[in-house]
Amino acid sequence: MKFVRFGPEGAERPGLIDDQGTLRDLSSEMEDLSGSVLSHLDDFDPRGLPAVQGTPRLGVPVGRVGKCICIGLNYSDHAAEAGMDVPSEPIVFMKATSALCGPNDPIILPRGSQKTDWEVELAVVIGRRCKYVTPAQALDYVAGYMAFNDLSERAFQIERGGQWTKGKSCDSFGPCGPWLVTPDDVGNPQDLTLSLSVNGEPMQQGSSSKMVFTVPEVISYLSQMMTLHPGDVIATGTPPGVGMGLKPPRYLRAGDVVELEIEKLGRQRQVVQADS
Repeated sequence: MKFVRFGPEGAERPGLIDDQGTLRDLSSEMEDLSGSVLSHLDDFDPRGLPAVQGTPRLGVPVGRVGKCICIGLNYSDHAAEAGMDVPSEPIVFMKATSALCGPNDPIILPRGSQKTDWEVELAVVIGRRCKYVTPAQALDYVAGYMAFNDLSERAFQIERGGQWTKGKSCDSFGPCGPWLVTPDDVGNPQDLTLSLSVNGEPMQQGSSSKMVFTVPEVISYLSQMMTLHPGDVIATGTPPGVGMGLKPPRYLRAGDVVELEIEKLGRQRQVVQADS
């Protein structure tokens, strides 16, 4: 099934999309799409739930995200375009949860930004407490999957010392959704196509089959180092075609339109704005 959170920023309500594409309100069944609810999403039946009128804003599909963990250089062809070696172990960095936003919210360029870049990614949402799991066990802990744009200010990330987190955590730098899709509707997470365009021009086209470390391997690896909790988001890396890898490099400017799609997980559309 496809789950959403809809409404104004900060006042989102839980919902689901039924088989006819109708948005239905889940507020009578739960306070939010978060916590223990994420371990039993298949229990909810859309029949009898009130339909939502109009086309409300969609927010981050999961509430109360505890941490957002990102995996760097996890596509062999992206590592090549970045001029870096394929890592022997997953490269792990954090993105501030304050960067997360809805799938069609604007991208806000931070003051002084000259190198804001795009990255379409498959994101995994954890459904129950996960610690010391094997790759064979890992997918049992997944609540669902969603599309993710791991936006990056490359100068902040690379040229200003310290960790990648600086360039990854600006406000609006984590569009999520539109939906949280349960594993039964996704199937094999290593068999999904990903694409992204800027102003209608194709930039990224890839397949999750090209991941260096698969989704189960990433979950297992992280669970050896930290407990993963319901609602934690893991962004699993990006295919080639980012702005930094172009010759010459190309970065986002106010007025640009970014559109991305992941097979079975839906589309996003963002308009780029300068921070006022």
